Amino acid sequence: MDENGLNNTVELCGILGAAPAVSHTSRDEAYYIFPLEVGRLSGAVDQVNVIAKASLLETVEVSEKEKIWVKGELRSFNNKSGQGNRLVLTVFAREIELTDKEDTNEVLLRGALCKQPNLRHTPMGREICDLMLAVSRRYGRSDYLPCIAWGQNARGAADLQVGSQILLKGRLQSRKYIKVSGGTSQEKIAFEVSAGTIAPLDGPDAPVVLETSEYV
Repeated sequence: MDENGLNNTVELCGILGAAPAVSHTSRDEAYYIFPLEVGRLSGAVDQVNVIAKASLLETVEVSEKEKIWVKGELRSFNNKSGQGNRLVLTVFAREIELTDKEDTNEVLLRGALCKQPNLRHTPMGREICDLMLAVSRRYGRSDYLPCIAWGQNARGAADLQVGSQILLKGRLQSRKYIKVSGGTSQEKIAFEVSAGTIAPLDGPDAPVVLETSEYV
């Protein structure tokens, strides 16, 4: 298994929200992007953006509203265009199949904290901790992935230090919010990994944050 597979794995089952559209071309290979709609147990739906090579899509010939299974890795891109989100998250597909399985959304990440965790409370009083995880990719590159933890996970994660190595399991979720700029309101979508399990990997005495189901 390559380094990406050890550090960064995403598995999704969901409905194709729109037909694949050309994203970009690299080394004479066309890449396509499409939204995948993945349901939660709560009934909410996360819309995740997936990028795949044209050659991979040709093997399954997917079309809008079909249900597919995707396995790949979570990628980040620093958007400097001034339009849209500054940090763009997509799932880079390595495998795609048509499926009739139940919706699935599983993320496994191994990486290092690159910002101090931020413990806060929601308006409803729930504890939440913001994390930024740097996950190594091949050729010396890294993906910077925003993550959140809830409840007991949040309290444990808040004690971690910058540079701490952790193993995180959770789900990739989308969240709508309103940004006000210059007196104008605009709806935006943020993406983050909601943690179900976090385990420090820095030493035998590191506290293990217990698994919860609060991210579902």
